[in-house]
Amino acid sequence: MQAVIATRHGGPEVLSTVDTHPEPRPTRGRVLVAVAASGINYIDISQRRGVFAVPTPFVPGVEGAGTVLETGPDVVGVAVGDRVAWAMDGSVSTAYGAYAQRAVVRADRLVPIPPRLDAESAASVLMHGMTAHYLTHDAYRIHPGDTVVVHAAAGGLGGLLTQYAVARGARVIATVSGPGKHDRARAAGAALVLDYAGFADRVREATAGQGVDAVYDGVGAATFDAGLASLRPRGTMVLLGGISGPVRDFDTGRLLAGGSLHLTRPGIADYIRDRDELLLRARDVFARTENGTLRPHLGGRYALAEARRAHEDLESRRTTGKLLLIPEVD
Repeated sequence: MQAVIATRHGGPEVLSTVDTHPEPRPTRGRVLVAVAASGINYIDISQRRGVFAVPTPFVPGVEGAGTVLETGPDVVGVAVGDRVAWAMDGSVSTAYGAYAQRAVVRADRLVPIPPRLDAESAASVLMHGMTAHYLTHDAYRIHPGDTVVVHAAAGGLGGLLTQYAVARGARVIATVSGPGKHDRARAAGAALVLDYAGFADRVREATAGQGVDAVYDGVGAATFDAGLASLRPRGTMVLLGGISGPVRDFDTGRLLAGGSLHLTRPGIADYIRDRDELLLRARDVFARTENGTLRPHLGGRYALAEARRAHEDLESRRTTGKLLLIPEVD
């Protein structure tokens, strides 16, 4: 089968596409899925870079959607022909193999795709949608009237995070990497859209000097300090990623100096630990997508052979919305 292989840790150049990769076989409790679409996520880049130490070589891809081809022993509740989607279900140092024509997935981590959604729509919304759900419901629980900052609001996750925050009654101040992305953030519901440069001062102005209730920061090193300066006393920094690099050597005394601030570094695996929680979030995401209250933006479709270019485009921050890999049908 065709698959993308990360031959070693490094830049996008370590990704290669092979046409004769061995097809995986479903073992106990797992199923073989014909992949119709694979979501591209920043965790894929972190695994490729070696930030998360996945042993090489490996097939990247933590998110996908497709049709069940075969079930292994002791699989219940899933049958051949079912349309399913999935997102990462455990360690960030595990290779999940969605950048391929076929993938083996734990049956208990599969989510049924509703009849009115196609596989590409499911793959474009599941991971980012569930992430936006837990961020706004649990990591920092938004209350009506809150004001929050969402970084990278024109991206796939940032757009859905903005939509969920607005749906929960928040005023969203969005940041983006350039003026060409302002309209995309506004379309997601942001009340104010800023460039990154000098955003902390602008946030203070927009909140009459009070600061915001929470900052959702997936950018990391480049925005973290200014994000802390944007918070009100007892506000919450939700550090959900590090596109610009990890935050290092942090002095916790800065939380006290900033007004008894809260800092959390969440990951999705800890918010979908059991099947009930997985299905609660996934069903909410799919239901909102079906009724149009959650509007994922598809920023690009790439063939498996274009995986390297897809990673280059995402890392360069030239893109908006969600990027997908679309395997050829064989």
